[in-house]
Amino acid sequence: MNTDDLNFAYKVRHALNEQLDHLPPSTTERLAKARAAAVARKKAHAPVAVAQRVVAGQVGRFFSERMSWLGRMSVAVPLLVLAAGLVGVYEFEEEQRIAELAELDAAMLSDELPLSAYLDHGFNAYLTKREQ
Repeated sequence: MNTDDLNFAYKVRHALNEQLDHLPPSTTERLAKARAAAVARKKAHAPVAVAQRVVAGQVGRFFSERMSWLGRMSVAVPLLVLAAGLVGVYEFEEEQRIAELAELDAAMLSDELPLSAYLDHGFNAYLTKREQ
């Protein structure tokens, strides 16, 4: 069914529901008898179709069934690689920061700055900004 068919079906259902209270008693009795006959003819063992997404079933099975060693490794190895990569990036950034601070300290110690430069608020703000 496409969208137009669904919209038409909803409109028909709405129109029928609006006039439901105004039906004559003979019509409601006939509809009740027809419904009872349809329910009586229904097979008791007829399976009810349940829509199920394949992906959802596979995810549930992934967590409920015991996994083989290959399945466990396919989960564990990417997590270990990700953790190692994050630790490596952190260590690299820390080394870069330490190298920049060492370079700044070396430049300050080897430079001949007057003592008044260390008392300057702007210079202290510069140093604080560079350390962060």
